[in-house]
Amino acid sequence: MSAETAALLRERLAVLEPQSLDIEDESHLHAGHAGARDGGHYKITIVAATFAGHNTVKRHRLVHDAVGDLMRGRIHALSIRAFSPDEV
Repeated sequence: MSAETAALLRERLAVLEPQSLDIEDESHLHAGHAGARDGGHYKITIVAATFAGHNTVKRHRLVHDAVGDLMRGRIHALSIRAFSPDEV
């Protein structure tokens, strides 16, 4: 995993005040894929009180808003598993 991209993800997602955050680089699974040249494929699992009372679509929007411009460069694909603390 690009340590720099992971650090940027952690920095950006801090606004959601995660209780836990796991970041996996899955770029190697997409070798040869056209988008793999321009950005990595990442999977995150995040637990934050911010997600309580929100559906999956709203949770993903919150994550994408926090990640921002990383999605237009460093990250080609982002798989998100977002939970509130009472769901784990």
